[in-house]
Amino acid sequence: MTAAVTAPLIGLTTYREVARWGVWDQRADLLPAQYAEAVVSCGGVPVLLPPVSTPGAADIAVARLDGLVISGGADVEPAQYDAEPHPRTAAWRPDRDAWELALLGAADAVRLPVLGVCRGMQVMAVHAGGSLDQHTPDLVGHELHSPGGDEFGSVDVSTTPGTRVAGLVGQSLTVNCHHHQSVASHPGFVAVAHAADGTLEAMEADGARFCVGVQWHPETVADVGLLAGLIRAAAAYRS
Repeated sequence: MTAAVTAPLIGLTTYREVARWGVWDQRADLLPAQYAEAVVSCGGVPVLLPPVSTPGAADIAVARLDGLVISGGADVEPAQYDAEPHPRTAAWRPDRDAWELALLGAADAVRLPVLGVCRGMQVMAVHAGGSLDQHTPDLVGHELHSPGGDEFGSVDVSTTPGTRVAGLVGQSLTVNCHHHQSVASHPGFVAVAHAADGTLEAMEADGARFCVGVQWHPETVADVGLLAGLIRAAAAYRS
């Protein structure tokens, strides 16, 4: 068989936004190309997963996937974790929340490898019954995690020795991040990396299954250790 035939199929969740390209200005399903490029560079085949409301659609999608990435994006709706909105919490997307929570439920049922990126980590925590800090600067007193606009923050992260994440990215690293919210509680997950200000930067599930959430954007840097780990886990799952 060729590499293309045996490469694992990786689902990437997407935005649904109004966008402009060419002569068009309309709703579109979007994701920065860096996600797909990183998957390809690690030996996977990416497929985009826009929000779908059809009952059972998440089970159908997961049945055809070898791995899943819950991508970055807008704030999670506070009602999903029984909270009132903070003044800085805005522009949540109920259709995307529902779709990604359904995908995570379907993935859990078959132990599909999962990586959550930024918002994706937060969705994973909420799906597990956890909660979010809705405006991290209120806790840490600075805006380094999200300096604003289309700029990434640069944050030093330390990992917990002996964990899956540490094995993939090392004891410490500097990451690109863009988030004003963070995970407050995460039932069923172990905290495995923190920023110097105490912000939780990564969590992983116990056991052999690859189920990892990171608060940073691994797709934006040359070192794609986390995505490479997902691809290896997806290849093993496929076989």
